[in-house]
Amino acid sequence: MTKKNFTIDFNKGLKKVLIGYAAVILVGVVIACLFGVKLDINFKGGTVISYNYHYDDANGVADIDTEAVKTMVTEKLSADATVTKSSAIATDAYTLTVSLVKNESVDTAAMESLTEALQEKYADNKVTLYSSTSVSPSLAGVFFLKSLAAVLLTGILVVIYVGIRFRKIGGITAGLTSLAALMLDVLVSFFTCVIFRLQVDSNYIAVVLTILGYSLNDTIVVYDSVREFKRLEPQLTTAQLVNKSLNRVKVRNLVTTTTTVLAVGTIIVVAELYGLASLRTFAIPMAFGLLSGCVSSLFVSAPLWVLWRNKLDAKKTA
Repeated sequence: MTKKNFTIDFNKGLKKVLIGYAAVILVGVVIACLFGVKLDINFKGGTVISYNYHYDDANGVADIDTEAVKTMVTEKLSADATVTKSSAIATDAYTLTVSLVKNESVDTAAMESLTEALQEKYADNKVTLYSSTSVSPSLAGVFFLKSLAAVLLTGILVVIYVGIRFRKIGGITAGLTSLAALMLDVLVSFFTCVIFRLQVDSNYIAVVLTILGYSLNDTIVVYDSVREFKRLEPQLTTAQLVNKSLNRVKVRNLVTTTTTVLAVGTIIVVAELYGLASLRTFAIPMAFGLLSGCVSSLFVSAPLWVLWRNKLDAKKTA
C-alpha cells in the first residue's frame, strides 16, 4: 500500500494569512496607542540604575517600598522616575530598577549619593549597586538612526541578492515579494514586544537581523525549488510551479522552525526562572519572529510573487 502525499494549495491561503497578519498588527497598534511603546534608553536617552537587595518577612526584614524610593530619587536627582521591582523564581535575589523619566543623563556624584541614601535607609535589605547605564538623547538618536540604516541596508541587499540569484525566474519581483514577507516578520516581532510589554532595546536589533536572515533562508529554499521545477517541467504555470515547490519543502521548513523555536523556548524558560530581563527581550520576539518567518515563507512570499507574475503576464497578453 503506497502512502499518499498530503498536499496544500498555498496560493489559496494567501488572503487568509494576510488577514491574520493584519489582525496581529492592528492589536499591536491599538496597544501601542493606549499604553505606548517601552523604549530602552539606547533609543531615547536617559538613565537606568539597578540595585540588588534581599528581604525576609519571617525575620523582620520588610520589602522595599517603591513609592518611598521614588520620592528619594526625586529629592536626590531632581528628576521624576519610575521604580520597579523584580525577582528570580529560582533564587532569593531581588532587583530594584530606577528609570529616569526625563531624557537626561545623571553624573557619577549624584548616582553615588542616591546609592548611599538607599543603603542607609534600607540597611537591613543589603542594597548593592548592580548596574547603571546613562545615555544622552543625542547619542540615543544616533544609535537609532544607525540601527534603522542597518535594517534598511539588509532589505536592499535582500532584493539585490534574490534578484541576481533567481534572475531566470523573474528575480527582482521575487526579491521584492521576499522583502514584503520579511517586513511582516519584523512587524510581528516588534508588536510582540508591544503586546507583551517588553522593552525595545539593542537586543531587538539583533533579533531583527537574525529573523531577516533566517526567514530569507527559508524563502531562498522555496525559490531554488521553483527554479529546478521550471527547468524540469517547463509546461507548468507559475502557480503550479510554486505550489509544487512549497509542498516539496514544507516539511523541511516546519521541522527546522520547530527545532529552532524549541531552542529559543528553552532560553525563555531560563529567563523567567532566573529573572533575566535581557534574555526575555531577546528570546520572546525571536520566537514569534521565527514562527512568522516560517508562515511568511510558505504562505506569503511565493504566493504573493505568483499573484504579481500573473498580473504582469496578463498585461503582456493584453
